[in-house]
Amino acid sequence: MTSKATNTASRWTPVALSVPSLALFALMVLLPLALTALLSFQQYDQDRGVQSGFTLGSYALVLGDSYYYEIFFRTGWIAALTTLICVLVGAPEAYILSRMARPWRSIFLLVILAPLLVSVVVRAFGWSLLLGPNGVVNQVFELLGIGKAKMLYTSTAVVVALVHVMLPFMVIPVWTSLQKLDPMVENAALSLNASHWTVMRRIVLPQITPGLLSGSLIVFGLSASALAIPGLLGGRRLKMVATLIYDEYLHELNWPLGAAIAFALLVINLAIMLSYNAVLEGAYAKRMGRS
Repeated sequence: MTSKATNTASRWTPVALSVPSLALFALMVLLPLALTALLSFQQYDQDRGVQSGFTLGSYALVLGDSYYYEIFFRTGWIAALTTLICVLVGAPEAYILSRMARPWRSIFLLVILAPLLVSVVVRAFGWSLLLGPNGVVNQVFELLGIGKAKMLYTSTAVVVALVHVMLPFMVIPVWTSLQKLDPMVENAALSLNASHWTVMRRIVLPQITPGLLSGSLIVFGLSASALAIPGLLGGRRLKMVATLIYDEYLHELNWPLGAAIAFALLVINLAIMLSYNAVLEGAYAKRMGRS
């Protein structure tokens, strides 16, 4: 009898220990999402504000206006381009970092993580000074005879700043994956006359695929929902979804429409990220001989 009670208690112990974290997750994540979803179905009157009642008007407006399609498309390709650049820059950077000896590894790791210690708003203002009409970038272009380039308040400025902000979120997962790779495996492949390209393709790349997957998902999700950088470097003309939501909430005071746009962004982000995760994980499992 005692043994049965002990087994029952041990079976429910993990559940009991998980209750506080699950309750906190429900309070901080699920409840705000549920309230946002409910708000998106409420009615809005320009004179009286948010009114009680159920309506699909906000979603009909978002799905039926090409203006919103353009903003969602712009947000998607900017987030995708930022993710691609972070992969192309961050993966080699993480590989070089993993092969560094002390103390250089710690120094360069601190350099990579340093942007995270500065506010995103401060970094956005810094880039606005660099890319402005009288900024350092245009001064260099003038010295080279290229002439001034209008970069501020363009998609180029937004992508450059997003890459600067998001790069650590790509480097760290890849670097963590590389910590599990024994350098002697690469040396063994090289000793068997394998080329450096073959070693990178057949040994290193499969090992860092989980890091690339997690890093790219983080970068894409954060880039698609970024507010400060598109707002400060994109200006009023180059709208992204987050700045559009901000305008609907604080300028137009149309909270149901802002909630509908936010919920649509969440659904699209989840669909893209889950599809991307399924495709890459399937390819990784096939390559590793697990399917």
